[in-house]
Amino acid sequence: MAATIHRIKVVNDVSDLVPILRAVDTPLKLKLVQRLAEAWLTLDDVAREFGEDGVKALPFFEKLRLIDTRWVAREGRKQPEKSYHFYYSTININTTSPLAEISEVLAIATMPAKEYARLEEKIYASVGGEGRFFSDIAEELGMSPTRLKGLVKRSEKLEYRGHRIERFRAAPEA
Repeated sequence: MAATIHRIKVVNDVSDLVPILRAVDTPLKLKLVQRLAEAWLTLDDVAREFGEDGVKALPFFEKLRLIDTRWVAREGRKQPEKSYHFYYSTININTTSPLAEISEVLAIATMPAKEYARLEEKIYASVGGEGRFFSDIAEELGMSPTRLKGLVKRSEKLEYRGHRIERFRAAPEA
């Protein structure tokens, strides 16, 4: 019998709440997260159970490092298939934040899609093809570090790499 591995996602930075809240911001994504916590699912499984929106959520979950992947061989198939599973069994939120910061983070997580898309596009354009330092973008756009972090962590198009913000490129399917 295989032992179950319990992994804990520790949230120390208030802006890390944004991706966790966005990962379950629709009934479909919530059900997908719950299914991925129960079992390993292939892309075909996700498409069959959750449709195109479920398939579109997987790269976002990967960007957030919330899901684990592995290759599985299935009977009757020539090639192994990539399968997905929710990486964490527990989330530990261990942060203290000024009211202004937590309010800003929650506002970003619940911001209407249209308003968010406008801000995301500004950041995306500012980042350019090569990426830029976080502090330069915050200064250029007149945003607090907490606001910029929250906006980037919500994004399906942007990501952090060290002290830089870059355009997100999903890992290619092998």
